[in-house]
Amino acid sequence: MHAAAGLSSMLFVPGGKPERYAKALNSAADAVCIDLEDSVPAADKAMARKAALNAIAEGDSRLVLRINGVATRAGLEDILALADAPVLPPLLFLPMVESVAEIGIVTAVLGDKCPPLVPLIETVKGLEAAGAIASAPGVAAMMFGGGDFSAELGVALAWEPLRTARGLFIMACARAGVPAIDVPFIALDDAEGLVAEAAAAKAIGFTGKAAIHPAQIDPINQAFRPTPDEIAEAEEAQQVFEAANGAAVRFKGRMLEAPIMRRYQRILEQRNLAMRSNKNA
Repeated sequence: MHAAAGLSSMLFVPGGKPERYAKALNSAADAVCIDLEDSVPAADKAMARKAALNAIAEGDSRLVLRINGVATRAGLEDILALADAPVLPPLLFLPMVESVAEIGIVTAVLGDKCPPLVPLIETVKGLEAAGAIASAPGVAAMMFGGGDFSAELGVALAWEPLRTARGLFIMACARAGVPAIDVPFIALDDAEGLVAEAAAAKAIGFTGKAAIHPAQIDPINQAFRPTPDEIAEAEEAQQVFEAANGAAVRFKGRMLEAPIMRRYQRILEQRNLAMRSNKNA
């Protein structure tokens, strides 16, 4: 199981603030993403890169990384630093991806040590190519980046103005069979708004949501993590399916076969991630 499977919540932490890494890891987030891009001024990029790679080298499996855009000098420096790093993150987030060629650059430089990749779709051009990007070798999940997208459209970073873009993004992810992670909710004092947006995102097919503050993690987990009843049903379904040696079999009055089992397997993956992050919280 790769690190993107079952990912319900991910907490961004600024790469230039290494003193915040431990606090972020003390949350119940499934993953903590050290950000080298938007949260780090140009003058601090080198320092943040070094701090991030040092932290990742310590081996916490929940630490993932967002580098700078592949089409920027900082992004190329990030990739070269990763190529020389002794330990790479279990997931690598790539911002502002607009073509499959960008994926190819990363995989070519990192070679066999390349982690599973999570491209961020943040522009209209990127959305037009989202299907091909999601299907590219090495891509483990996709993330919808609403901040830059809303700026390009000239609309607010809110649910309704980006409803169509989110729908097209979800279709691209579903076609490629990869998980879809939603953009963070930026109104830190609007707890009800976060709950509503997380529920809406799950309802249209997102499998997880990013956060920018530890206080956002619990509501996101409650929205995306499976309930005890869902987990119990998934465990029972797995036992029945295995007993049938993978053949279609009757289960709770319905036909249980491989496509249905994929949903149950995702529930069990989410359970495993939740157990791990709760243990570390």
